[in-house]
Amino acid sequence: MTRAAARSTSPTSLTSLSSQNHQLPGTFKNRVQITYAQRHADAGVPIDVLAELLDHRNLNVTRAYYRVGEERRRDAVDKVTAMSFDRHGNRVWRDARALLESEHARYAVGETAVPYGTCTEPSNVAAGGGACPVRFRCAGCDLFRTDVSYLPDLTAYLDDLLRTRERLAAAIGGVDEWARADATPAEEEITRIRRLINRIKGDIADLPDAGRAHIDEAVTVIRKHRAVSLGMPAVRPHAPGYQALT
Repeated sequence: MTRAAARSTSPTSLTSLSSQNHQLPGTFKNRVQITYAQRHADAGVPIDVLAELLDHRNLNVTRAYYRVGEERRRDAVDKVTAMSFDRHGNRVWRDARALLESEHARYAVGETAVPYGTCTEPSNVAAGGGACPVRFRCAGCDLFRTDVSYLPDLTAYLDDLLRTRERLAAAIGGVDEWARADATPAEEEITRIRRLINRIKGDIADLPDAGRAHIDEAVTVIRKHRAVSLGMPAVRPHAPGYQALT
C-alpha cells in the first residue's frame, strides 16, 4: 500500500478515532486500536505513515506491529512449506518447522519463484526465474517444487491448458500442422498437473477440521504477501461466461 493510499483510506488518526468513540468501554477501545494498527501494518503501510496515523512519537512503538506481522508471515510459511510437493505429488520437506534459520536461508538462496511454485535449476535461479531451459514445463522437471498455497495457480493453469487444447483442436485456417502440434498442450502435462492438484487436495482433505483451518489461514497470509514478477506471460483471464473444464 502506498503512502497516499494509506492516508486516503485513513482520513483520521487513531487518536481522533478513539475520541469519536470515547463512550466505548476501555477494553473494547484498546482492541479497536490494536486491530486498526495491525491491519495497516499487515497491509504494508510505511512505518512513518502508520506512526503518524497512530500519533506515535517513537517509531519503536510502531515497529512492534510490524514484528507481529512478520512473525505471522513466518509461521504461515512454515505451515505451508510443511505441505510441499514435488512434480509427482509426493510430499517433501514435512519437517519444515524443525529447520534452523540457516536452513531456511539456504533453501531461499538456492531457489527462485516460477508461476506455480519454486525452481532450483541453477541457470533459472541465476536469472531470477526468467530463463527456464524447458520453457516452464514444470510438471516434467525434478527441480520443481510447489506447495498448497499455489493450488489456485495450478488449477488456473490446468484450465488454461484445457482451453488451449480445445481451441487448437478446432479448425483454424492458415496454421501449419507442425505449429499447431507444437502449441497444443501435451496430454502428459495435463495428466500430471491434474494428478498433482488431486494429490494436494487429497492431503488437505485428510487434515482434521482445525488443521484445514490453519492451512487456509496460512495460505491467505502467504498469497497476500507474495509479490513475484516472473517476466513471462501470465495465465490468460477467463472469457465471459467461461466454465472450468475437468
